[in-house]
Amino acid sequence: MDERASRLVNPKPQAEDRLDLELRPRLLGDLIGQERVKENLQILIDAARQRSEPLDHVLFYGPPGLGKTTLAHILANEMGVSIKVTSGPAIERPGDLAAILTNLRAGEVLFVDEVHRLGRAVEEILYPAMEDFALDIVIGKGPSARSIRLPLPHFTVIGATTRLALITAPLRARFGAVFRLNYYSLEAMHAIVRRACGVLGVEADPEGVDEIARRGRGTPRVALRLLRRVRDYAEVRADGVITRQIADQALDLMEVDALGLDEIDRTVLRTVIEKYHGGPVGLGTIAASISEEPDTIMDVVEPYLLQLGFLDRTPQGRTATRQAYQHLGLAFPQDEQPRLF
Repeated sequence: MDERASRLVNPKPQAEDRLDLELRPRLLGDLIGQERVKENLQILIDAARQRSEPLDHVLFYGPPGLGKTTLAHILANEMGVSIKVTSGPAIERPGDLAAILTNLRAGEVLFVDEVHRLGRAVEEILYPAMEDFALDIVIGKGPSARSIRLPLPHFTVIGATTRLALITAPLRARFGAVFRLNYYSLEAMHAIVRRACGVLGVEADPEGVDEIARRGRGTPRVALRLLRRVRDYAEVRADGVITRQIADQALDLMEVDALGLDEIDRTVLRTVIEKYHGGPVGLGTIAASISEEPDTIMDVVEPYLLQLGFLDRTPQGRTATRQAYQHLGLAFPQDEQPRLF
């Protein structure tokens, strides 16, 4: 594999990334939550083992932070094969993907994060690789150009995306199994935070764990990030033990409220309510009003606000609900007293 292609897979992890790897479960039985997905994946794994075949290609989609990357590593571990990790934006040229594919071994997993951002020319290389396990290469130019087909070992592509609708139909059709990951229940979030406390060696009482889990937005990545920051606060401002009071103080300092909304979430809600009278207002208008990228609002902020019932999507744009007004302590327009003139 040439130097450029080697940088596209399995980049050297940073300190925070190494910590994330330690917190990730390694086997399917260790994963907390996503019970329906786990059951289907277990059948997929057992069937592949019985036939002594590589896994079928798998696509995971859903909001960020719910475990798509973790599940890709788990599948590789369960099958006893290595995993090569890359992302859609990193593969800029067809030659980059060709270099990665020709260096895969039989049964190995190629994990492509943000698979919806693969370029069209790169996708054209991936189609025959996924379907026929072959690489089509054009040699020469003009009338003398000819195409040759190189056989590839049977491997597994695992894709992850937050935007299923942006994946082209031909690419989506080549995944044999497609799974949506949903937000985690509060019970599952409790278990995830408790397990992480054990891995990190953090002392926390049940009330402290509960406070972090409730503000974790049903998203393990968010809860684990909050846990690390609360741990820092407990070590600097207290005796290192995470109690409900310490968790409250730390999360309030981080401006994370009781439902897990942070400053940008509340800014989006206040913009819709105060600037645009509760909506409807377009996503681009909201993004321009708060100097944020529309994709950030759509992929990171909006899914949880929709889950809470704080925002509605309408053909005319986004509207704030009565629950959003109540959470921010504002009067819902229909509840306001009429003015006397």
